Amino acid sequence: MKSFSIIGCGAVGKTVGRLFYEAGVLEPRDILTRSLQSAKDAAAFIGAGRATASWQELREADLYLVAASDDAIAACATALAESGAVQPGAVVCHLSGALSSAVLEPVARLGAAVASVHPVKSFAQPSLCVTDFAGTWCGIEGDPAAVDFLSGAFRAIGGELFTLDPRFKTIYHAGSVLVCNYLTALIEAGAKAYQKGGVPREQAFQVMEPLVRATVENVFRTGTVQALTGPIARGDAAVVSAQLEALEAWDGEMARLYRDLAVVALDLSRRRGQASDSGLEALARLLDKVQE
Repeated sequence: MKSFSIIGCGAVGKTVGRLFYEAGVLEPRDILTRSLQSAKDAAAFIGAGRATASWQELREADLYLVAASDDAIAACATALAESGAVQPGAVVCHLSGALSSAVLEPVARLGAAVASVHPVKSFAQPSLCVTDFAGTWCGIEGDPAAVDFLSGAFRAIGGELFTLDPRFKTIYHAGSVLVCNYLTALIEAGAKAYQKGGVPREQAFQVMEPLVRATVENVFRTGTVQALTGPIARGDAAVVSAQLEALEAWDGEMARLYRDLAVVALDLSRRRGQASDSGLEALARLLDKVQE
């Protein structure tokens, strides 16, 4: 069985490491983190692997998973290259969604095949993630040999692979932030607007929940164009104008958020083709005026 070592073993690294081990895909070798204790904790969670205290203690492995934070990956690649552990033909992979495999260039110079794999999943609780990882979409890019090797390994633990363009990976990752982190932020903004309208916060979430769930279901059932409803879908510039005016009087940041999202919604409304041309033109003039 081929071996793997993990560099920087946070929630994602621990989840993937344990899944590889439990599925019998790869044999854990070394685990190196910022502290020996955290490496020991990671090894205990995975169920195997040797916690190491320094780069010099790393042994040769077939795969090195760099599961460190984004701002530490470049330094980890340099230190890994200097450790002497990486041999030609080894695979080195990081798990960042924002960085391309090019950041691993120091080990690529030694003859390693490099790649990145980004599991599109929230890894808040590794103990739960190992139970529901199957079906997780994983974006991959890098050297063909590394991509082939890693595709097989991730498919063996239930991953679904799709190809990324490394030139625009930061923009790709911003998409995940928009639909995950910023969806949470958008719901919070909606809750504040409900509260301003006199709805207690706890009740606001009760009122919003069926609306949010139905909207998300509609998006994935019919697509964003057909799922759009509300004043912009109808071409109702008067309602949008009144809401923008009220929001500006209350909270300028909230008004700017509403306007920016209205621009995206207007494009969807045009593609939907149900609002009148006059209504769409009025909305476009309104949003242009507000932007100025």
